Amino acid sequence: MLLALGGAAVVAREFKRKNADIWLGSYLRRRLPARPDAPVHVMFCFVDHFEPKWGRPSADVEERRVQAWCERYERMASRHRDADGVAPQHTFFYPEEEYEKPHLDKLEALCRRGYGEIEVHLHHDNDTADGLREKIRRFGAILHERHGALPRDPVTGELKFGFIHGNWALDNSRPDGRWCGVNDEIRVLAELGCYADFTLPSAPSDTQTAKINSIYYATDDPHKPCSHNHGVDVEVGRKESGDLMIVQGPLALNWRRRKWGVIPRIENSDVRASSPPTDDRVDLWVRQHIHVQGRPEWVFVKVHTHGAQENDMETLLGAPADAMFSYLERAYNDGKRYVLHYVNAREVYNIAKAAEQGLEGNPSDYRDHVLPRPAASRAAAGATAVAT
Repeated sequence: MLLALGGAAVVAREFKRKNADIWLGSYLRRRLPARPDAPVHVMFCFVDHFEPKWGRPSADVEERRVQAWCERYERMASRHRDADGVAPQHTFFYPEEEYEKPHLDKLEALCRRGYGEIEVHLHHDNDTADGLREKIRRFGAILHERHGALPRDPVTGELKFGFIHGNWALDNSRPDGRWCGVNDEIRVLAELGCYADFTLPSAPSDTQTAKINSIYYATDDPHKPCSHNHGVDVEVGRKESGDLMIVQGPLALNWRRRKWGVIPRIENSDVRASSPPTDDRVDLWVRQHIHVQGRPEWVFVKVHTHGAQENDMETLLGAPADAMFSYLERAYNDGKRYVLHYVNAREVYNIAKAAEQGLEGNPSDYRDHVLPRPAASRAAAGATAVAT
Protein backbone atom coordinates (compact mmCIF):
# COMPACT_ATOMS: atom_id res chain seq x y z
CA MET A 1 0.00 0.00 0.00
CA LEU A 2 2.74 2.42 0.97
CA LEU A 3 4.64 1.58 -2.22
CA ALA A 4 1.53 2.27 -4.30
CA LEU A 5 0.96 5.60 -2.56
CA GLY A 6 4.60 6.51 -2.99
CA GLY A 7 4.46 5.65 -6.67
CA ALA A 8 1.32 7.71 -7.14
CA ALA A 9 3.00 10.65 -5.44
CA VAL A 10 6.00 10.40 -7.75
CA VAL A 11 3.73 10.33 -10.81
CA ALA A 12 1.72 13.31 -9.56
CA ARG A 13 4.88 15.28 -8.83
CA GLU A 14 6.29 14.54 -12.27
CA PHE A 15 3.07 15.59 -14.01
CA LYS A 16 2.96 18.75 -11.93
CA ARG A 17 6.55 19.54 -12.86
CA LYS A 18 5.57 19.23 -16.53
CA ASN A 19 2.45 21.40 -15.97
CA ALA A 20 0.28 18.48 -17.09
CA ASP A 21 -2.21 19.37 -14.37
CA ILE A 22 -3.35 22.22 -16.66
CA TRP A 23 -4.66 19.89 -19.36
CA LEU A 24 -4.70 16.33 -18.07
CA GLY A 25 -8.32 16.51 -16.92
CA SER A 26 -9.42 17.58 -20.40
CA TYR A 27 -7.43 14.74 -21.91
CA LEU A 28 -8.89 12.08 -19.63
CA ARG A 29 -12.46 13.33 -20.08
CA ARG A 30 -12.31 13.58 -23.85
CA ARG A 31 -14.27 10.99 -25.82
CA LEU A 32 -13.19 10.29 -29.38
CA PRO A 33 -15.84 9.88 -32.09
CA ALA A 34 -16.64 6.50 -33.59
CA ARG A 35 -14.71 5.71 -36.73
CA PRO A 36 -16.68 6.99 -39.76
CA ASP A 37 -17.94 4.52 -42.35
CA ALA A 38 -16.35 6.64 -45.09
CA PRO A 39 -12.57 6.92 -45.66
CA VAL A 40 -10.85 9.22 -43.19
CA HIS A 41 -9.04 12.13 -44.84
CA VAL A 42 -5.86 13.03 -42.96
CA MET A 43 -4.65 16.63 -43.38
CA PHE A 44 -0.97 16.67 -42.40
CA CYS A 45 0.48 20.10 -41.67
CA PHE A 46 4.05 20.86 -40.58
CA VAL A 47 4.55 24.31 -39.04
CA ASP A 48 7.99 25.69 -38.25
CA HIS A 49 9.07 28.35 -35.76
CA PHE A 50 11.84 29.13 -38.26
CA GLU A 51 14.53 31.21 -36.53
CA PRO A 52 17.82 31.59 -38.47
CA LYS A 53 19.18 33.90 -35.77
CA TRP A 54 18.66 31.35 -33.00
CA GLY A 55 21.61 31.48 -30.58
CA ARG A 56 22.86 34.78 -32.06
CA PRO A 57 25.16 33.23 -34.68
CA SER A 58 27.31 34.95 -37.26
CA ALA A 59 25.77 36.05 -40.54
CA ASP A 60 27.53 33.16 -42.28
CA VAL A 61 25.91 30.62 -39.97
CA GLU A 62 22.48 32.17 -40.55
CA GLU A 63 22.97 31.95 -44.29
CA ARG A 64 24.09 28.32 -44.11
CA ARG A 65 21.01 27.43 -42.05
CA VAL A 66 18.62 28.90 -44.60
CA GLN A 67 20.53 27.49 -47.54
CA ALA A 68 20.50 24.01 -46.05
CA TRP A 69 16.72 24.12 -45.83
CA CYS A 70 16.28 25.39 -49.35
CA GLU A 71 18.50 22.69 -50.79
CA ARG A 72 17.85 19.67 -48.59
CA TYR A 73 14.14 20.09 -47.98
CA GLU A 74 13.32 20.25 -51.66
CA ARG A 75 15.49 17.21 -52.35
CA MET A 76 13.77 15.18 -49.64
CA ALA A 77 10.21 16.40 -50.15
CA SER A 78 10.32 15.91 -53.91
CA ARG A 79 10.35 12.14 -53.30
CA HIS A 80 6.91 12.22 -51.69
CA ARG A 81 3.32 12.82 -52.81
CA ASP A 82 -0.10 12.75 -51.19
CA ALA A 83 -3.35 11.53 -52.72
CA ASP A 84 -3.57 14.76 -54.75
CA GLY A 85 -0.04 14.57 -56.13
CA VAL A 86 1.15 17.35 -53.80
CA ALA A 87 4.54 17.19 -52.10
CA PRO A 88 4.88 17.77 -48.33
CA GLN A 89 4.14 21.39 -47.48
CA HIS A 90 6.28 23.24 -44.93
CA THR A 91 4.89 26.42 -43.39
CA PHE A 92 7.71 28.77 -42.38
CA PHE A 93 6.52 31.03 -39.56
CA TYR A 94 9.28 33.62 -39.83
CA PRO A 95 10.06 35.94 -36.87
CA GLU A 96 9.35 39.63 -37.42
CA GLU A 97 12.31 40.66 -35.30
CA GLU A 98 14.74 38.46 -37.32
CA TYR A 99 13.92 39.82 -40.77
CA GLU A 100 16.75 39.64 -43.30
CA LYS A 101 15.83 40.08 -46.94
CA PRO A 102 18.34 37.50 -48.30
CA HIS A 103 16.91 34.80 -46.00
CA LEU A 104 13.34 35.52 -47.08
CA ASP A 105 14.39 35.67 -50.73
CA LYS A 106 15.63 32.09 -50.44
CA LEU A 107 12.52 30.85 -48.65
CA GLU A 108 10.32 32.67 -51.15
CA ALA A 109 12.03 30.84 -54.02
CA LEU A 110 11.50 27.50 -52.28
CA CYS A 111 7.83 28.27 -51.73
CA ARG A 112 7.37 29.41 -55.33
CA ARG A 113 8.72 26.02 -56.40
CA GLY A 114 5.80 24.50 -54.52
CA TYR A 115 7.09 23.35 -51.13
CA GLY A 116 5.31 25.57 -48.63
CA GLU A 117 4.28 29.08 -47.62
CA ILE A 118 5.53 31.85 -45.33
CA GLU A 119 3.56 33.15 -42.33
CA VAL A 120 4.11 35.41 -39.30
CA HIS A 121 6.02 34.59 -36.12
CA LEU A 122 6.76 37.10 -33.36
CA HIS A 123 8.82 37.29 -30.19
CA HIS A 124 8.08 40.33 -28.05
CA ASP A 125 8.21 41.33 -24.41
CA ASN A 126 6.54 44.02 -22.30
CA ASP A 127 4.69 45.13 -25.43
CA THR A 128 1.49 47.13 -25.92
CA ALA A 129 -1.47 46.71 -28.28
CA ASP A 130 -0.23 49.66 -30.33
CA GLY A 131 3.27 48.22 -30.46
CA LEU A 132 1.87 44.89 -31.65
CA ARG A 133 -0.17 46.63 -34.34
CA GLU A 134 2.88 48.49 -35.62
CA LYS A 135 5.04 45.38 -35.79
CA ILE A 136 2.48 43.20 -37.55
CA ARG A 137 1.42 45.83 -40.06
CA ARG A 138 5.00 46.61 -41.01
CA PHE A 139 6.09 43.00 -41.26
CA GLY A 140 2.97 41.89 -43.11
CA ALA A 141 3.53 44.56 -45.74
CA ILE A 142 7.17 43.51 -46.12
CA LEU A 143 6.30 39.83 -46.54
CA HIS A 144 3.60 40.58 -49.08
CA GLU A 145 5.26 43.32 -51.12
CA ARG A 146 8.85 42.06 -51.16
CA HIS A 147 8.35 38.31 -50.97
CA GLY A 148 4.94 37.42 -52.40
CA ALA A 149 3.77 35.97 -49.07
CA LEU A 150 0.36 36.35 -47.38
CA PRO A 151 -2.88 36.41 -49.36
CA ARG A 152 -5.40 39.21 -49.56
CA ASP A 153 -8.99 38.66 -48.56
CA PRO A 154 -10.85 38.52 -51.88
CA VAL A 155 -13.75 40.51 -50.41
CA THR A 156 -12.09 43.16 -48.24
CA GLY A 157 -8.64 43.26 -49.82
CA GLU A 158 -6.91 43.16 -46.43
CA LEU A 159 -3.79 41.07 -45.89
CA LYS A 160 -4.44 37.82 -44.03
CA PHE A 161 -1.88 35.82 -42.07
CA GLY A 162 -1.43 32.82 -39.84
CA PHE A 163 0.37 33.38 -36.56
CA ILE A 164 2.66 31.63 -34.08
CA HIS A 165 3.66 33.38 -30.87
CA GLY A 166 7.28 33.22 -29.79
CA ASN A 167 7.99 31.69 -26.39
CA TRP A 168 4.47 30.19 -26.51
CA ALA A 169 3.10 33.28 -24.73
CA LEU A 170 0.01 34.00 -26.85
CA ASP A 171 -2.30 36.56 -25.24
CA ASN A 172 0.15 37.21 -22.41
CA SER A 173 -0.37 33.64 -21.18
CA ARG A 174 2.84 33.21 -19.16
CA PRO A 175 2.03 33.46 -15.44
CA ASP A 176 5.01 35.80 -14.94
CA GLY A 177 3.83 38.13 -17.73
CA ARG A 178 7.01 37.81 -19.76
CA TRP A 179 7.40 37.57 -23.54
CA CYS A 180 4.19 39.36 -24.48
CA GLY A 181 2.45 41.98 -22.31
CA VAL A 182 -0.69 42.35 -24.45
CA ASN A 183 -3.80 41.06 -22.68
CA ASP A 184 -5.99 41.83 -25.70
CA GLU A 185 -3.60 40.20 -28.17
CA ILE A 186 -6.20 37.81 -29.60
CA ARG A 187 -8.54 40.66 -30.47
CA VAL A 188 -5.71 42.77 -31.91
CA LEU A 189 -4.48 39.89 -34.07
CA ALA A 190 -7.98 39.39 -35.46
CA GLU A 191 -8.25 43.11 -36.14
CA LEU A 192 -4.96 43.00 -38.06
CA GLY A 193 -6.09 40.16 -40.34
CA CYS A 194 -4.92 37.03 -38.54
CA TYR A 195 -7.02 34.15 -39.85
CA ALA A 196 -5.88 31.61 -37.22
CA ASP A 197 -3.28 30.97 -34.54
CA PHE A 198 -1.09 27.84 -34.74
CA THR A 199 0.96 28.17 -31.52
CA LEU A 200 -0.48 25.26 -29.54
CA PRO A 201 0.24 22.83 -28.04
CA SER A 202 2.89 24.44 -25.88
CA ALA A 203 3.18 21.69 -23.23
CA PRO A 204 5.17 21.27 -21.06
CA SER A 205 5.21 25.08 -20.87
CA ASP A 206 2.89 26.69 -18.34
CA THR A 207 1.35 28.60 -21.25
CA GLN A 208 -0.49 25.43 -22.32
CA THR A 209 -4.28 25.74 -22.39
CA ALA A 210 -6.82 23.54 -20.62
CA LYS A 211 -8.57 23.03 -23.97
CA ILE A 212 -6.64 20.57 -26.12
CA ASN A 213 -6.80 18.64 -29.39
CA SER A 214 -9.27 21.09 -30.87
CA ILE A 215 -10.02 23.60 -33.58
CA TYR A 216 -11.99 26.34 -31.88
CA TYR A 217 -12.77 30.04 -31.59
CA ALA A 218 -11.33 32.05 -28.72
CA THR A 219 -13.12 35.17 -27.46
CA ASP A 220 -10.83 37.81 -26.04
CA ASP A 221 -11.21 39.31 -22.61
CA PRO A 222 -9.09 42.44 -23.03
CA HIS A 223 -8.55 42.75 -19.28
CA LYS A 224 -7.25 39.23 -18.67
CA PRO A 225 -4.48 37.05 -20.12
CA CYS A 226 -4.87 33.66 -21.82
CA SER A 227 -8.37 34.22 -23.19
CA HIS A 228 -7.85 31.17 -25.42
CA ASN A 229 -7.72 28.81 -22.44
CA HIS A 230 -11.26 27.81 -23.43
CA GLY A 231 -13.38 28.42 -26.49
CA VAL A 232 -16.16 27.25 -28.79
CA ASP A 233 -15.42 24.38 -31.15
CA VAL A 234 -15.65 25.02 -34.87
CA GLU A 235 -18.69 22.99 -35.87
CA VAL A 236 -20.51 22.04 -39.06
CA GLY A 237 -23.43 24.39 -39.65
CA ARG A 238 -22.59 26.67 -36.74
CA LYS A 239 -21.73 30.32 -37.34
CA GLU A 240 -18.31 31.64 -36.41
CA SER A 241 -18.26 32.37 -32.69
CA GLY A 242 -15.49 34.45 -31.18
CA ASP A 243 -12.53 36.56 -32.21
CA LEU A 244 -9.91 34.14 -33.55
CA MET A 245 -9.67 30.54 -34.71
CA ILE A 246 -7.16 28.46 -32.74
CA VAL A 247 -5.74 25.40 -34.53
CA GLN A 248 -4.10 22.99 -32.10
CA GLY A 249 -1.78 20.09 -32.77
CA PRO A 250 -1.95 16.73 -30.97
CA LEU A 251 -1.33 16.57 -27.22
CA ALA A 252 -1.49 13.19 -25.49
CA LEU A 253 0.13 10.70 -23.14
CA ASN A 254 2.43 8.30 -24.92
CA TRP A 255 2.25 4.99 -23.06
CA ARG A 256 4.73 3.38 -25.44
CA ARG A 257 7.42 5.76 -24.24
CA ARG A 258 7.69 5.86 -20.47
CA LYS A 259 10.02 7.62 -18.10
CA TRP A 260 11.69 5.12 -15.79
CA GLY A 261 9.61 2.52 -17.60
CA VAL A 262 6.53 3.68 -15.66
CA ILE A 263 5.36 7.25 -16.35
CA PRO A 264 3.97 7.93 -19.85
CA ARG A 265 5.79 10.68 -21.67
CA ILE A 266 3.97 13.73 -22.96
CA GLU A 267 3.35 13.72 -26.71
CA ASN A 268 3.28 17.39 -27.71
CA SER A 269 3.75 17.01 -31.51
CA ASP A 270 7.22 18.57 -31.40
CA VAL A 271 9.62 17.09 -33.96
CA ARG A 272 13.36 17.35 -33.36
CA ALA A 273 16.44 15.21 -32.80
CA SER A 274 15.43 14.39 -29.23
CA SER A 275 11.91 13.44 -30.36
CA PRO A 276 12.10 12.06 -33.91
CA PRO A 277 8.91 11.39 -35.89
CA THR A 278 8.64 7.63 -35.44
CA ASP A 279 5.79 5.49 -36.78
CA ASP A 280 4.20 5.07 -33.36
CA ARG A 281 4.17 8.85 -32.86
CA VAL A 282 2.49 9.35 -36.23
CA ASP A 283 -0.20 6.83 -35.21
CA LEU A 284 -0.70 8.66 -31.90
CA TRP A 285 -1.06 12.01 -33.71
CA VAL A 286 -3.77 10.61 -35.97
CA ARG A 287 -5.57 8.92 -33.05
CA GLN A 288 -6.15 12.25 -31.33
CA HIS A 289 -8.71 12.82 -34.09
CA ILE A 290 -8.58 16.61 -34.21
CA HIS A 291 -11.49 17.67 -36.41
CA VAL A 292 -14.26 20.16 -36.98
CA GLN A 293 -17.20 18.95 -34.89
CA GLY A 294 -19.68 17.12 -37.11
CA ARG A 295 -17.05 16.24 -39.73
CA PRO A 296 -15.10 13.37 -38.08
CA GLU A 297 -13.98 11.97 -41.43
CA TRP A 298 -11.65 14.99 -41.88
CA VAL A 299 -8.76 14.72 -39.40
CA PHE A 300 -6.13 17.43 -38.92
CA VAL A 301 -2.60 16.60 -37.77
CA LYS A 302 -0.47 19.69 -37.12
CA VAL A 303 3.06 19.11 -35.88
CA HIS A 304 5.74 21.71 -35.19
CA THR A 305 9.46 22.26 -34.97
CA HIS A 306 12.21 24.87 -34.67
CA GLY A 307 13.82 24.05 -37.97
CA ALA A 308 16.84 26.35 -38.11
CA GLN A 309 18.78 24.68 -35.31
CA GLU A 310 21.67 22.54 -36.54
CA ASN A 311 21.17 19.78 -33.98
CA ASP A 312 17.75 19.05 -35.44
CA MET A 313 18.41 19.44 -39.15
CA GLU A 314 19.39 15.85 -39.78
CA THR A 315 16.08 14.76 -38.24
CA LEU A 316 14.03 17.27 -40.25
CA LEU A 317 15.88 17.11 -43.55
CA GLY A 318 17.31 13.61 -43.50
CA ALA A 319 16.27 10.01 -42.95
CA PRO A 320 13.83 10.46 -40.02
CA ALA A 321 11.57 12.96 -41.84
CA ASP A 322 11.92 10.99 -45.06
CA ALA A 323 10.75 7.87 -43.20
CA MET A 324 7.87 9.78 -41.59
CA PHE A 325 6.51 10.86 -44.97
CA SER A 326 6.95 7.34 -46.33
CA TYR A 327 5.01 5.93 -43.38
CA LEU A 328 2.22 8.49 -43.81
CA GLU A 329 1.92 7.51 -47.47
CA ARG A 330 1.99 3.81 -46.64
CA ALA A 331 -0.31 3.74 -43.62
CA TYR A 332 -2.67 6.65 -44.28
CA ASN A 333 -3.15 6.80 -48.04
CA ASP A 334 -4.67 3.52 -49.19
CA GLY A 335 -7.73 5.30 -50.58
CA LYS A 336 -10.11 3.00 -48.69
CA ARG A 337 -9.54 3.52 -44.97
CA TYR A 338 -7.45 6.68 -45.27
CA VAL A 339 -6.68 9.45 -47.76
CA LEU A 340 -3.64 11.66 -47.15
CA HIS A 341 -3.36 15.37 -47.91
CA TYR A 342 -0.21 17.44 -47.35
CA VAL A 343 -1.42 20.94 -46.45
CA ASN A 344 0.00 24.25 -45.27
CA ALA A 345 -1.45 26.45 -42.51
CA ARG A 346 -3.61 28.52 -44.86
CA GLU A 347 -5.06 25.37 -46.38
CA VAL A 348 -5.87 23.99 -42.92
CA TYR A 349 -7.90 27.13 -42.26
CA ASN A 350 -9.67 26.96 -45.63
CA ILE A 351 -10.59 23.30 -45.19
CA ALA A 352 -11.80 23.89 -41.63
CA LYS A 353 -14.00 26.75 -42.87
CA ALA A 354 -15.38 24.53 -45.62
CA ALA A 355 -16.31 21.92 -43.02
CA GLU A 356 -17.92 24.60 -40.86
CA GLN A 357 -20.04 25.63 -43.83
CA GLY A 358 -21.26 22.07 -44.30
CA LEU A 359 -19.25 21.23 -47.41
CA GLU A 360 -18.43 17.57 -47.97
CA GLY A 361 -16.41 15.27 -50.21
CA ASN A 362 -12.71 15.61 -50.92
CA PRO A 363 -11.25 18.27 -48.59
CA SER A 364 -8.50 18.93 -51.13
CA ASP A 365 -11.15 20.71 -53.22
CA TYR A 366 -11.23 23.41 -50.53
CA ARG A 367 -7.52 24.20 -50.17
CA ASP A 368 -8.22 27.72 -51.47
CA HIS A 369 -11.84 27.94 -50.33
CA VAL A 370 -11.77 31.26 -48.44
CA LEU A 371 -8.25 32.62 -48.81
CA PRO A 372 -6.48 32.35 -52.19
CA ARG A 373 -2.89 31.25 -52.61
CA PRO A 374 -0.30 33.99 -52.21
CA ALA A 375 2.17 34.53 -55.03
CA ALA A 376 4.94 32.67 -53.16
CA SER A 377 3.24 29.28 -53.16
CA ARG A 378 2.33 26.40 -55.42
CA ALA A 379 0.37 28.95 -57.46
CA ALA A 380 3.63 30.31 -58.83
CA ALA A 381 4.49 26.91 -60.24
CA GLY A 382 0.97 26.41 -61.54
CA ALA A 383 0.87 23.45 -59.12
CA THR A 384 2.62 21.44 -61.82
CA ALA A 385 6.14 21.59 -60.48
CA VAL A 386 5.24 19.35 -57.55
CA ALA A 387 1.97 17.75 -58.62
CA THR A 388 2.84 15.45 -61.47
